[in-house]
Amino acid sequence: MDFGRSDRWRLPTAIKILIAGGFGAGKTTMVGAVSETRPLRTEEALTHIGTDIDDLSGVEAKPTTTVAMDFGRITIRDDYMLYLFGTPGQERFWFVWDELAMGALGAVVLADTRRLADCFPAIDYFERRGQPFVVALNCFEGARPFTVGEVRQALGLDPDIPIVRCDARRRDSGREVLITLVEHAMNRGATPVGTMS
Repeated sequence: MDFGRSDRWRLPTAIKILIAGGFGAGKTTMVGAVSETRPLRTEEALTHIGTDIDDLSGVEAKPTTTVAMDFGRITIRDDYMLYLFGTPGQERFWFVWDELAMGALGAVVLADTRRLADCFPAIDYFERRGQPFVVALNCFEGARPFTVGEVRQALGLDPDIPIVRCDARRRDSGREVLITLVEHAMNRGATPVGTMS
C-alpha cells in the first residue's frame, strides 16, 4: 500500500454543528431524525422533584429531558462528516454549552412558536459569541402559524439571519435546515474546523 498518496488517503473534514433551543423544542427529535447512526442520548425522566424548577407549560406530556447532550452523525460524500450536538434546553444544564460550542461551525436554534420566548437564551448566546446560526421554526400541530416576518420581528433578528420552517421529526426537513446553516456559515466566511484523526 502506498501511504504517501494523499488522494487515496485523504481524511474527511469534521464539521461540528449545534442544535440548540428551549426545553421541549425538538432538539433530541431532530438529531435522531437526521443522524445516520443510532444517536447518543443523555436523557433522564422528569420527576416531581423538578416541578418548581422546570416550566412544562405547553409540553406537559414530555416525559424526559436531555441532561448533557444528544449526538448524531451524517456523512456527506467521503469528504465531510457532520457531527451534531444537541444542547440541553433547561437553564440548569446551560453550563455545558460552552464546551459543546467549542469548534462548532454554527448552530440551529429550534423554536417552538407556542413558546417562542424560550429560544431567546440560545439566540443571545450565539449572538454574543459571534457564531453563525439559523432559526428553525419547528411546526407543531395546533400551533398558530406565524409568518417568518412576524417571528423575525418578535425575536429582533437581523435580516441576514435565516429563518426556516421545519418538522424536526422528518429527516429531509432536518437536512434542509442543516444545509441552510452550512451555507449561511460559509457566506459569513466560516470554515470547517479540524479534521478527523
